[in-house]
Amino acid sequence: MSNGDMFPKYHDEIDFEFLGNIRGKEWRVQTNIYGNGSTNTGREERYNLWFDPSDDYHQYSILWTDTQIIFYVDNVPIREFKKTKSMGGDFPAKPMSLYATIWDGSDWATNGGKYRVNYKYAPYLAEFSDLVLHGCAVDPIEQLSKKCENTRSSESVPTGVTRLQRMKMESFRKKHMTYSYCYDRIRYKSPPSECVINPQEAERLRVYDPVTFGKGRRRHGKHHHRSRASQADEATSI
Repeated sequence: MSNGDMFPKYHDEIDFEFLGNIRGKEWRVQTNIYGNGSTNTGREERYNLWFDPSDDYHQYSILWTDTQIIFYVDNVPIREFKKTKSMGGDFPAKPMSLYATIWDGSDWATNGGKYRVNYKYAPYLAEFSDLVLHGCAVDPIEQLSKKCENTRSSESVPTGVTRLQRMKMESFRKKHMTYSYCYDRIRYKSPPSECVINPQEAERLRVYDPVTFGKGRRRHGKHHHRSRASQADEATSI
């Protein structure tokens, strides 16, 4: 999700990013969060998936409220991100649109650029099914909600992480998480204010290779400039 069209210099963004895979190894997915154009503070986490996402459809969900963001894979929460006072505008707060794109992240996504996209296999396709949105429709010019669904009364929309879900999330993170910005001492001399440090988690992540983010890493948030007509066509096709 992004609002780069409306706020090119101060955009918000909440991402699920599939980083491709190396033949014979697990697929990797990355989550990331920006607020108010704070692209210099990447809040990435990376995980190995326990399945091949190109074999069949799976459910990828994001719960975004004014206090928290939760990412889910097949209804299992994999990341819980809570707003803190010290974050200020770094927490996404402006209306966003939903995008699905394929773009070349060769400079950073595949082991710091070690494995680049081979265009002889193009075109690259992504298929989506059963898209569900809950929330408020916002006028893109006036930035006012014209139609707002009462999501709190909907049983299908979670309000947080249950005790059972938290157990599953902790299990997932122990087994599958390979990187968290909170423990990246190369990028951040001290963890960003919202980080909750888990010494066991920090020690476990030390065995993985350092993650490299290339200079082109932040550019895709500004590549959403399209006419409203093209946005409508994309929304329909999704």
